[in-house]
Amino acid sequence: MARETTHPGGGFNPPEPTDRGGPDYGRFIEAVRTLQDHARSADAPDEVITEAADLIEKVSALLAPYEADEWNSPSGRRLDLPNRGNVNNVPVHLERTADNRIAGTAHFRRFHLGRNGAVHGGSLALLFDSLLGYTAAKLTGSMYQRTAYLHVDYRKIAPIQQDLQVLAGIDRIEGRKIFVRGQLSDGDDVLAEAEALFVRLKPGQP
Repeated sequence: MARETTHPGGGFNPPEPTDRGGPDYGRFIEAVRTLQDHARSADAPDEVITEAADLIEKVSALLAPYEADEWNSPSGRRLDLPNRGNVNNVPVHLERTADNRIAGTAHFRRFHLGRNGAVHGGSLALLFDSLLGYTAAKLTGSMYQRTAYLHVDYRKIAPIQQDLQVLAGIDRIEGRKIFVRGQLSDGDDVLAEAEALFVRLKPGQP
């Protein structure tokens, strides 16, 4: 059974690093992502879908007894893994640049398809919320913040299943307010831009 650990909750608590899930947790997350891709793309015979559904239900039954709350699940707390082992986030690889910005790559998978080879607009918004929030936290050292607004401008079609470039930085800081901008590009083509406001939380704020 999952560990029953009392956590105070409340406030806004940054993830506590863990090695729970062991050396195969990254492989586990990648397998789930791949399954999501197949779920979006498979055009299999009826009997194959039936067998797949049976197997997925079997896996769900295997994991069900170990369901943990957000404070104890390894998801989002495996700092040794891309996206901290969080299957919800768009896969990215990020680093801090010499000019104090955040740069890297993002890879939208088949699961993120909207239509006609394009990334779903909601998946782009999810990327920017994560990217700009990470940028605000990483560049200011402020781990206690929430998104106040996020504005996304969709410039061109963003393709799935290829590496795209991301770049983000802090525009300005006004007291508890952190204004951040970012962009998603494919080479010289800017595909989408976003601006966001993150507000540093007061002690005890959720």
